[in-house]
Amino acid sequence: VQLVESGGGLVQAGGSLRLSCAASGFTFSRYAMSWYRQAPGKERELVAQITSAGGIRNYADSVKGRFSISRDNAKNTVYLQMNSLKPEDTAMYYCHTTVLSQYYWGQGTQVTVSS
Repeated sequence: VQLVESGGGLVQAGGSLRLSCAASGFTFSRYAMSWYRQAPGKERELVAQITSAGGIRNYADSVKGRFSISRDNAKNTVYLQMNSLKPEDTAMYYCHTTVLSQYYWGQGTQVTVSS
């Protein structure tokens, strides 16, 4: 299993970014996917998750109405559209899945929001 994130960067408050996570090594369309983030000195927290077919999506309260998770099972890719970004969204963002009871993480992509 391999998860490769991209799309992070430096953006001003109020701006937008779209993160991508390219997955390989497993049958992507059968598994739920999630985005987590970890800010310096803080624990890793769940940001958003999406079921295998994309029918159910859940979000952390802190990002509801601003972030949107989606997936393209034909491209084995999950996305996180982030709008109205705030400085407190600054963190390393990780893609995650659980396959056959094993946890898998990507290497992360840094998002920095300046005020």
